[in-house]
Amino acid sequence: MRVPFLNFDAQHQPLKNQFLNAFEAFLDSNYYVLGNKVKEFEEEYAKFHNINYCAGVASGLDALYLALRILNIGKNDEVIVPSNTYIATVLAVSYVQAKPVFVEPEFITYNIDPQKIEEKITANTKAILPVHLYGQAANMSEIMNVAKKYNLMVIEDNAQAHGALHSHQMTGTFGHINATSFYPSKNLGALGDAGAITTSSNDYYEQIKMYRNYGSKVRYYNDVIGYNSRLDELQAALLLIKLKHLQEWNQERNRLAKKYFENLKNLSDIHLPQTLENNTHVYHLFVIRCPKRNELMDFLKKNEIDTLIHYPVPPHLQRAYQHLNFQKGDFPIAEQLADEMLSLPLYPGLSDSQIEYVCEKIQAYYGS
Repeated sequence: MRVPFLNFDAQHQPLKNQFLNAFEAFLDSNYYVLGNKVKEFEEEYAKFHNINYCAGVASGLDALYLALRILNIGKNDEVIVPSNTYIATVLAVSYVQAKPVFVEPEFITYNIDPQKIEEKITANTKAILPVHLYGQAANMSEIMNVAKKYNLMVIEDNAQAHGALHSHQMTGTFGHINATSFYPSKNLGALGDAGAITTSSNDYYEQIKMYRNYGSKVRYYNDVIGYNSRLDELQAALLLIKLKHLQEWNQERNRLAKKYFENLKNLSDIHLPQTLENNTHVYHLFVIRCPKRNELMDFLKKNEIDTLIHYPVPPHLQRAYQHLNFQKGDFPIAEQLADEMLSLPLYPGLSDSQIEYVCEKIQAYYGS
């Protein structure tokens, strides 16, 4: 049986006619940049999150960069980030010439450990940038308490947790300004690159709209040195269609995750995802931790099961950051996770029989 890591057919095929109609309307409108569909999507996305404002931008990385820039974070400033995040989180900090300060994650959730943040705060610390990794919220209650104690800004990286809750509040609504990605593989994915910023602040919202559009509020009049990062009008139209199905798709991800738990719960060789009591999980990825990870991955590949590693090299060991002079062993939890984590196929449209086949092969590998 063939089990691809990701397949969009079950999400996109039922919506194909709506997509085509949206494209035809886009084509006929003769309005291709920052039109009505961008505005409509921004309003609906903000409404979905019960937050005041959303501004669409070109990508998740741009959202992070612009959020940091609007908060006036720059040279000689320090920003606390998880030691096991995707590189985009760290790149955004570098783009504003600030210094990324790595904090280890919790073993249970794989999210940044709030108990370890305080020891990394210095006079130069300006912000905390938590990431809601794999679909589960970071512990925002404790993170916001630390931020308040030290008068720090908070920027959430919500790219992997659209629709997830912490203490009955959606991710992407805790921070002063928050960034997300609509890369195609996300729970809410465009059909190309796209991103957005959410905030409760009208001032930040107005600045985002200006900075994303060459620093201009009025055409040809530039108030600041801005940037070109606008959510594409067509992508906004497609995201509007898909947003209506996000909760349904997240529920399906949870149902499929439950099938993995049922079939793998008695395997002592692997560690399954755990969800904190006051969190919900939207399973952007279903990530297990296991010994002999690479060997298991090869075994599954031979049985036509695709898996991925999120992420094989922690940021502090990437060549791009060798100038920070970190060595192997400096962040042992992030390094252990990089050596042991394996993402199994999970997406709307994955069948029960495919999950059962994946689980059978994992059990066979471990001799169960």
